[in-house]
Amino acid sequence: MVLSGTATTTAHPTALWVVPVADLGGVARHVLDVARAGLPGWRLVVLCPEGPLAGLLREGGTAVVTGPFGPAAGFRASLRTMGRTVRTLRPAVVHSHLSYADVVAACALAGDRRTRLVTTEHGIAADDLVYHGSVAKSRAKAAMHALRLRRADGIIAVSQATRRTMEAKWSPAKFITVIPNGVDRSAGGGSADAFFMPAAVGPRVLSLSRLSPEKRLPDLLNAFAKLHADLPGATLTVAGEGPLRGELQELAGQLGIGQAVRFPGFLDAGEAMAAADVLVQLSVWENCSYTLLDAVNAGLGVVATPVGGNPEILPRECLVEAGDVDGIVEAVKRQVSDAEQRPQLDPRWPDITAMAASIARKYAEAGRT
Repeated sequence: MVLSGTATTTAHPTALWVVPVADLGGVARHVLDVARAGLPGWRLVVLCPEGPLAGLLREGGTAVVTGPFGPAAGFRASLRTMGRTVRTLRPAVVHSHLSYADVVAACALAGDRRTRLVTTEHGIAADDLVYHGSVAKSRAKAAMHALRLRRADGIIAVSQATRRTMEAKWSPAKFITVIPNGVDRSAGGGSADAFFMPAAVGPRVLSLSRLSPEKRLPDLLNAFAKLHADLPGATLTVAGEGPLRGELQELAGQLGIGQAVRFPGFLDAGEAMAAADVLVQLSVWENCSYTLLDAVNAGLGVVATPVGGNPEILPRECLVEAGDVDGIVEAVKRQVSDAEQRPQLDPRWPDITAMAASIARKYAEAGRT
């Protein structure tokens, strides 16, 4: 176990965030945002595997504990690392994120009633097969989550849809508080870059996601083929990596749009959005998509499927079923031709500071249960 970052003593009680991933993604973004904003009245320490997330946290001055933890380390090693961390830091609250950490934390604190356990659900889907692949595995996972939630003193969901799905699948005894992912309202767009076609005279369509089946990218390519037939200057950038990369590139060629579609791999989201007109996301399920929040916050047109927490972010006019090719094309055209048709973020939507403050209030509430 290695502790690094800010000084280890403080007048504030410690909140230990338990995160089983080393790389950057949606949950890492959530952790980094809260670390930057600060938890009012609390000292934040993050337990995670060594990697990019730990490095960025250290750069920002957040205390970080690294060691054998997460799926790559195995359950027993993760349990030992967490046990040593809790005994050393004596946190008032342990806050777990993602399924692996949720289970490890519940087991590590099973006999410890002095330490409050709070959990945030970031990634549940209404359709079990999205994540689990089989009915038997889905049932086993549901039973496991129902059991580990018995130990939780506080439960957070990132959207109303997430809360409803948790209640339907896991029947938790405690109330679930919805705290949406916060946005940085001061964030501005970047500049156009060479990943995008400089001679484009039509809509610049962007996808930012893992190239995997649940993102339904073949539907996007089919819709873009029709858009390109109507507007030959249209371009599509499919940013990200994943197992479907080769298949998607082949499909683009078969549809005759290979010259208009780019697969640049990972891109900086801010720069990619600054060089786009419309973001399209046709996922099977989303809980509280940072990609959608960032796109709306940046003033882009947005087209997405009406699943999960998406309707909590977007108006009905932006929501289209993945297979509705004509609907997708018309939504893109409408938002490109008329900026007033682009979605606006609800002014009541929390920024990062408000999100962090809500989490801190949940800790106090969990202490009273």
